[in-house]
Amino acid sequence: MPQIGSFTLLLGLALSVYAFAAGLFALVRNDDRLSETARRAGIAVFIAVTAASAVLVWAAFHNDFSVAYILHHSNRALPAPYKFAALWSGQEGSLLFWCWLLATYGLVLRLRHKVDTRLVAHASVVISAVQIFFLALVNFAAHPFALVAGTIPADGNGLNPLLQYPEMVIHPPMLYLGYVGMTVPFCFALAALIMKYPGEKWIHITRRWTMVGWLFLTCGIFLGSYWAYRVLGWGGWWGWDPVENASLLPWLTGTAFLHSVMMQEKRGMMKVWNMWLIFSTFLLAIFGTFLTRSGVVSSVHAFAESDIGPYFVVFMALTFATCVFFFVRNRSHLESEHKLESLVSRESSFLFNNVLLLVAAFAVLWGTLFPVLSEWVTGHKVTVGPPFFNKVNIPIALCLLLLTAVGPLLAWGRTSAESIRKNFLIPALIALSTGVVLMMRGMKPWVDISYFYALMTIMLSVLVASTVGSEFIRGGLVISRHHHSNIFHGMYLLTRRNTRRYGGYIVHLGVIVTMIGFAGVAFYQNTEQELGFGDKMAIGPYTLVCRSYTQNDQPNYSSEWAILDIYKNGKQITTMYPEQRFYKASGQPATIVANRSTVMEDLYLVYTGKNPENGRPIIKAHLNPLVWWIWAGAHLILVGTLVALLPNMQAKRKKRSPQERIRSALADEVSPVEARN
Repeated sequence: MPQIGSFTLLLGLALSVYAFAAGLFALVRNDDRLSETARRAGIAVFIAVTAASAVLVWAAFHNDFSVAYILHHSNRALPAPYKFAALWSGQEGSLLFWCWLLATYGLVLRLRHKVDTRLVAHASVVISAVQIFFLALVNFAAHPFALVAGTIPADGNGLNPLLQYPEMVIHPPMLYLGYVGMTVPFCFALAALIMKYPGEKWIHITRRWTMVGWLFLTCGIFLGSYWAYRVLGWGGWWGWDPVENASLLPWLTGTAFLHSVMMQEKRGMMKVWNMWLIFSTFLLAIFGTFLTRSGVVSSVHAFAESDIGPYFVVFMALTFATCVFFFVRNRSHLESEHKLESLVSRESSFLFNNVLLLVAAFAVLWGTLFPVLSEWVTGHKVTVGPPFFNKVNIPIALCLLLLTAVGPLLAWGRTSAESIRKNFLIPALIALSTGVVLMMRGMKPWVDISYFYALMTIMLSVLVASTVGSEFIRGGLVISRHHHSNIFHGMYLLTRRNTRRYGGYIVHLGVIVTMIGFAGVAFYQNTEQELGFGDKMAIGPYTLVCRSYTQNDQPNYSSEWAILDIYKNGKQITTMYPEQRFYKASGQPATIVANRSTVMEDLYLVYTGKNPENGRPIIKAHLNPLVWWIWAGAHLILVGTLVALLPNMQAKRKKRSPQERIRSALADEVSPVEARN
């Protein structure tokens, strides 16, 4: 079977080379028949890479330890879901999985060639070039079917214990779907630039593909945060780890593109900006893959150090050079059709939003690479930790929240001061009232800067909720009066008639819910104590009483845990079981956190080990307010993105009354307030 996998990978590389060469030649010669053979070769790449991936999964399930990759990432007692996850748990397998996802995206792109045959043909050539690089890697630099030299062991080394967690079966695929998904908009953008594609059709196609990649990337980032929170046992969900940062970088530039693309669609502006945002998003996705695999940075998320880093550096350099070449050559094609008329306008809010997102991306990139750069320059590695990232990015995030609140109130072109005052006054008063109430209830922003940031985050989140809510309510009232229905049905119809606009508003609501969760960090508490039978431990309103501690043995691991009765304000509310496991195949420990999550706070318990002198367990307890809001906000962001991807529901119109004009304005990205003005 390994020989079949090796053959199909070579076949996939050969087909990619043909798809690229034949497709390029067909475009030069304008040969439709040759172009069709290139398209079919690209489709065949998917079949070949799928076969190779299936062979590797088969080897994992059949415990074929003659394959070095299976030997190092699986074992006989490994549960079936994690045997399947072995496909992406190591260097070689993850690159094969990347190739398969890229081939899948390429398949969808080529099957939808009738959307615009010429544009898709150009994009297909670009994606074939990317496929050649990754298939060359798995064939010659990181071969997943390399065989074990000498005697084949009876059992494997097992999967990394940190990866033996349910979320890890879906977190890497989601993240990879986001990373790889950014290849398709890059291909369309470069194709449109090369062929000087007329009109804005390519930007509509690119926007939808970017939203799909952004959706998966968002899902992957939050799943990774949830994994870090539940598995690593340190009580946090984001530590500004280099690999965490690597996933955030393309997310930031992709977010900037999804905002500024509306400027190009609506006003014919920011064409150069949008082109380079797409290029940057793809390059940062490749950069993130480079960081994970090169050993340049140290991270609990990274693969083992390997020698494939230079390949990625060369690929990124060639890609950047190609982008620069065609940009310089065809720059005149990207001239803006309009200019910014006023700083108080919808256009300016998008512009400032993009500037802030790019400043945040640069700060994260600089902080991530600073240890490497400092070592190159001075010979000493200077580490940049969370204080730097928080100091820079928290004020940026607060400014972004303010723009998120103000943006919906601004009109295209120019907004009058009276309109801003009229529509901003009530949301501002609600936000200020919220701040006053919080301070009266004990929040003291003058005591610590983190309390100030928390207060501002909650106030600005309330401001965003008020402005976005007013958009839904006003538009819903207009629709409900026309249909003689309730306001909720009106808001549903409003959303369905302009899914992109109101799906985006739902995303914004998800962001503020998440930001409220982030604000809870200022009030985290933790304590650590050794607990014997009947011993007590207090944190906040909770009292932990050790009922017992015990151990168990499983085929895949042995474990020991404590049994703790939890009291709140003197009343028992639950029993929790923090655990520590020792995996036999790999010889590595893993923490199984016990977590009781409510809307207001998480009680988070970690079994850190035993006192070697008396055998008593040592428990570390964290009280983390508002963490639930982070995961709730993530779900809301995903729902909003899915809504934005839905097609609009067409409304039936007989005559254009004033109310009809308002609904028409809604469909054209104009709020009811703007329509009245």
